[in-house]
Amino acid sequence: MHEAILRASDAIIGQPVLERKLIGRRLLSKGRECVRRVFYLAYAYRMTGEKKYLLRVEEEMLAISQFSDWNPSHFLDVAEMTMGLSIGYDWLYDKLSSESKNTIREAILKKGLEPSFNEQYNGFLRATHNWNQVCNAGMTYGALAVAEDYPEISKQVIERALKSISLPMADYKPDGGYPEGYSYWTYGTSFNVMFLSAIEKAFGSDFGLLQSPGFLNTGSFLENMTGPTNKSFNWSDSGPGLNLSPAMFWFAQRNQDPSLLWAEKKYLDKSDYTSLTNERLLPATLIWGKDIQLSRIDAPAQKVWVSQGPSPVAMMRTSWTNPDAIYLGFKAGSPSVNHAHMDIGSFVMEWGGVRWASDFGSQEYESLESKGIQVFGRTQDAQRWTIFRANNFSHNTLTVDGKLQLVKGYAKIDRYSDKPGFYYAISDLSSVYENQLANVKRGVGIVDNSYVVVRDELKTLDKNATIRWTMLTSADVSITGDNTAVLKKDGKQLTLQVESPAKIFLKTWSTEPTTTYDAPNPGTVFVGFEVVVPANQTETFAVKLIPQDVHQKTRTEIGSLQQWK
Repeated sequence: MHEAILRASDAIIGQPVLERKLIGRRLLSKGRECVRRVFYLAYAYRMTGEKKYLLRVEEEMLAISQFSDWNPSHFLDVAEMTMGLSIGYDWLYDKLSSESKNTIREAILKKGLEPSFNEQYNGFLRATHNWNQVCNAGMTYGALAVAEDYPEISKQVIERALKSISLPMADYKPDGGYPEGYSYWTYGTSFNVMFLSAIEKAFGSDFGLLQSPGFLNTGSFLENMTGPTNKSFNWSDSGPGLNLSPAMFWFAQRNQDPSLLWAEKKYLDKSDYTSLTNERLLPATLIWGKDIQLSRIDAPAQKVWVSQGPSPVAMMRTSWTNPDAIYLGFKAGSPSVNHAHMDIGSFVMEWGGVRWASDFGSQEYESLESKGIQVFGRTQDAQRWTIFRANNFSHNTLTVDGKLQLVKGYAKIDRYSDKPGFYYAISDLSSVYENQLANVKRGVGIVDNSYVVVRDELKTLDKNATIRWTMLTSADVSITGDNTAVLKKDGKQLTLQVESPAKIFLKTWSTEPTTTYDAPNPGTVFVGFEVVVPANQTETFAVKLIPQDVHQKTRTEIGSLQQWK
C-alpha cells in the first residue's frame, strides 16, 4: 500500500495543478481531489524525504489557495478543500517557505473557516446527516492547523463542532446502522472518524462523543452490507460498487476486533494496490491499521445482522467464506430520511456468485439537476419522487394502485431470527401504505440454508386494490408457468415460484425510462405479477427464490408470518 501511494504520488506530479472548474453547482470533485493529492504527496514526502513531493504539494496548495473562493454555496466543497490544505500545512509546516505558509494559512482562514460563520452557508451545523460530519471535520482540521495564529476563531470552530457533530452521531443508535446507506456511510462516517482521530490526537480526549450509542458498532453495519458478489446492499442513494474503507481500520483497532476487516481483507490480499489509489483517505489506513495483525482477520461470527434507527435493515447470509453463499438484504424505514428512496420492504438477493434481485441505487445528480429536476425534496409531492430510481415503481417491493409509498410512513424490523435453519426478518409496512391498504406485512428469510422466501400478508380497504409485486434482475428471465419463472445468469439458474390463494400470472416489465431525464437501465428487467384483491379481503403471496440444486422434496415449507419462530 505504501508503494502504491508513492506511485500514485509520482503520477500526480505529472499532472497539472487543480483549477476552479465547477460541475453544475458543485466544486466537490476538485475538493475531493485536493484531499487525495495533498494527503498522498505529504505522506510521500514525510516517508521518503524526497523533495519532488514537497515541491509538488506546495505548488498544489498554493494553486488552491489562489482560487477566488471554495464554493461556499455548496459547503461540502469548502470542507474538503480546507481538510486537504490543513493536512499539508500541518504535516509540512517546517518545510514550507514562510511566504507559502502565509498564503495557505490565510486561505484556510478566509476561504475555509470564516465562511462557516455565515448563516447563508452553515446549515450543516443543524443537520443530522453526512453534511454535518464532513463539514465539521473539514472546519476542525482547518482550526487545528491555524490555531497558533488564530486561536479565537479556532476555539469557536472546535467547540461548535464538538456540540454539532453529536447530532448525526446520535442517528447510529441503537445498533450502529447508518440512515443514508452504504455510499454515504463511506463519506459521513469516514469524515466523522477523521474528526475523532484529530480531536483525540490534539486534546487526548474524545469529549464523550464515543459514548454515543451505536457508533462504535457501525463497522459491523458496513461489513454486513457487503454481499458475497462484492457488491453492496445499495439501498438509498448508493451505488453497488465497493472499495477499501480506511475508516474500518479505525473501528477494528478501536474495538480490538480484526474480524471487522473481513470485507477489507480481499483488498489487502491483492499483489497490486493500484486500484485503491482513488481512495483519498488511503494513507489513513496505514496510520489506523499499523497495529492490527492481518493474520488475525477471521470471518465474523454473526450471519444475521439487524439494526433499527431511522433506516432499519436486516442482512443475512449462509456463509462468510463460501463465495456461492446465499445473501439476503431487507430494507424497512422511511422515505423521509436524507437520501432515502421509496424502497420500504425492498430486498436484494444473491446466490452462486450472482446478484439475482438488484437495486438500481442512485442516478447521478448532475444528470438530473441539469434538466431542472429538484433531486432532494422530501415532501410527498416533491419532484424527487418522479425520478424512476427513487420511487417504489423501481424497487423490489409492493405498489398499490400505481401509487407512491407515503413519505411520512415508517417501518421497523418487528421480529427477526438468527437461529440456524431459518434466518428471517419481518416488518409491518402498513404506515407506508396508509389509505391504500388496511394493513400489510412482509417477511423475508433464508430457509434451511437453501432457498429464500419473501412473504406478504395484506388486507384491503373497502375498495378493490391492484397489487403489483416486482423484482429487478439482470438475469435472463423465462416465464415457465403461470406462477413460475426461471432466471439464468453466468451459468447459474434460479427458480422464482409464487404461492398464493389468488390466481397468479407472472410477467416481465421493461426498465427503460419513459421520461427525458431518467437514466437508461440496460441489461435489466422486472419480473413479478399484478393481482386485483377485492375490497375488505386478506391476501397472501409467498415468493420463493430457489437455487437450481435445491430439490422440491427436501425443502422445508414455511407457513404464515405468525408461525415464523
